[in-house]
Amino acid sequence: MPTNSILNSKSSIRILGIDPGLRVTGFGVIDKVGQKLSYVASGCIKTPAGELPPRLKVILDSLVEVIATYQPQQVAVEKVFVNVNPQSTLLLGQARGAAICAAVLANLPVAEYTALQVKQAVVGNGHADKEQVQDMVQRLLALSGKPGADAADALACAICHAHGGMGLGKMSTKGLRVKNGRLV
Repeated sequence: MPTNSILNSKSSIRILGIDPGLRVTGFGVIDKVGQKLSYVASGCIKTPAGELPPRLKVILDSLVEVIATYQPQQVAVEKVFVNVNPQSTLLLGQARGAAICAAVLANLPVAEYTALQVKQAVVGNGHADKEQVQDMVQRLLALSGKPGADAADALACAICHAHGGMGLGKMSTKGLRVKNGRLV
């Protein structure tokens, strides 16, 4: 972890973004100093095939380790909606629960964002595809290369929180509707 004095200033915040998945859970850590975002780390937690409980333990233990290593102050997690396959949705929800538990065990506040909110905040279009998200994450964090899809989604979740999470995620959407992927 950097010991830069800028990170100790009152206006800095370290955010862990999580894109939960049962096979692959992406994570991304960024620092926000004033309005500037800086990349800290990202990666993927891959679970082995097999029974559900050991796979959830891998997610939980790995995120506990990520939190201990990078010391985030806040966590942003992507919300899960119903997919075509209800069984897949239930399994994804359990992976998401393991991710949230890792944050709660560390007494960290957790913000939750829909994929629409994340894409809207990062790309400007709630229906952006994965490649557009990867491109914008690369640009916003001045990365030398494109992050993998799961890591990019996690970094995008952290960026969403940094840009407005402290606003967008808590913004009332009452009376608003989605038009062309945007809240209007």
